[in-house]
Amino acid sequence: MNHDWQKELYTLWERAVLRFGEEKHTAESLFAPEDRALIARIGATPQEVFDFVEDFCAGAEPDFTTFALLADIRRHYFLERQGGKRSGKILDIDSLPAKSEAVEGIEWLPRIIPKAHAKLRGELHPDIMYLCGGDRAFFRRHDVHPAEFLRIVEAHENDPGEVVRWFVGRSAETAARTEAGERRAS
Repeated sequence: MNHDWQKELYTLWERAVLRFGEEKHTAESLFAPEDRALIARIGATPQEVFDFVEDFCAGAEPDFTTFALLADIRRHYFLERQGGKRSGKILDIDSLPAKSEAVEGIEWLPRIIPKAHAKLRGELHPDIMYLCGGDRAFFRRHDVHPAEFLRIVEAHENDPGEVVRWFVGRSAETAARTEAGERRAS
């Protein structure tokens, strides 16, 4: 399972996308027992994988590569930091900051940080997705890949202020590049 797990994940993804297109499924009905076993071994839940498959089938994003990058980060955290054992905790939806809340003038950032922590730790509530449509728009707007952000959250797991500083710096770089590109184009 360790050496070729990513191949198993791709096979699971292909099978789930095909099955999803055949008829309406739920997280409970979409996955065969061997798929559920792989999902558990990488520290994910059927609902997490279902959400990615459902969004991909509805709008072609997030793609498999993004899903796999996020799964790899979660798998590593699960195996190395959690010793292959789930924490047993679930993110309280009501504890999430509002979508309109801002830090350093950046809306959504206060919300995405705890969602990223929950994704990393395998503690997402079944009704919450890390990389939902709102998250995807946020990351696109700021030109940050969601896997890169998840790695930053992992690196600064106990210092959300450092995550904010990193993000603010990255946003400033992106704005400067965009502005320079617009000047060249005019």
